[in-house]
Amino acid sequence: MCRMSALAATALALCLTAGPVLAAKPDKAAVNDAASAPRKATPQERAQIKALDPLARAAFWTREANADPADAEAGLQLSQALRQMGNYSDAIVAAQKVAVAQPRNVEAKLEIARAHIGRGQGFYAIEPAREAQAMAPRDWRIPSLLGVAYEQAQRPDEALAAHRLALSLAPDNPSAISNLALYYAAHGDRAQAETMLRQAAAKPDAPITVRQNLALVLGLQGRLAEAERIARQDLPPETVDNNMAWLRGATSAPAGAGRSWEGVRAAQP
Repeated sequence: MCRMSALAATALALCLTAGPVLAAKPDKAAVNDAASAPRKATPQERAQIKALDPLARAAFWTREANADPADAEAGLQLSQALRQMGNYSDAIVAAQKVAVAQPRNVEAKLEIARAHIGRGQGFYAIEPAREAQAMAPRDWRIPSLLGVAYEQAQRPDEALAAHRLALSLAPDNPSAISNLALYYAAHGDRAQAETMLRQAAAKPDAPITVRQNLALVLGLQGRLAEAERIARQDLPPETVDNNMAWLRGATSAPAGAGRSWEGVRAAQP
């Protein structure tokens, strides 16, 4: 909105108190400010950008955030795009700006936690995730995220409890099932992990990551042909080739190798 100049304000006051007056000349500075102010995207434009790659989305949401630093959606979408590009430090900064402006914004806390986990520093994700949990105790996503954070922080008992809590809050959610299954896979119980992942993958709303997690666990058991068949349902050939190369290396390694949490997560898309 344009600023009202002192001259324009005086003219308006005279109109209201003393009858008609001559129109004041427009304030050139105000006109220039209005012309140079960046235009925010429409809701339709924002919806369309979601289909683009992370780099294009990061550029778009950077413009939106610059146009309105108080725009929480722009800040969070920018954080997400940066995280998906692997730019975790800037993703944290973008989400923290939203959290400072809106201390009770659960999504901002979760984006901060996801970025810390993305760079393998789950310990630093615990506090923002716990803050989000205090604000939204029935949101299954939060203990599921905490489970990964605890595991990265080498706190397996708390990780298992968090994953089980997530599943109790959303017993039919394929992602909640998948995350607990990956915990079992990381701790050597690949048969249990496979059973749970098949259950999750069979659900009509199962995301791609669930099927890829199933392919990962099957591959870690040496069933490479079945793993490759499932992987090729959703991923481009070059990504599948890279994942299968990792799995062949993992299955040919000495017994016990690749059973760490990072080992199980490494081949995820």
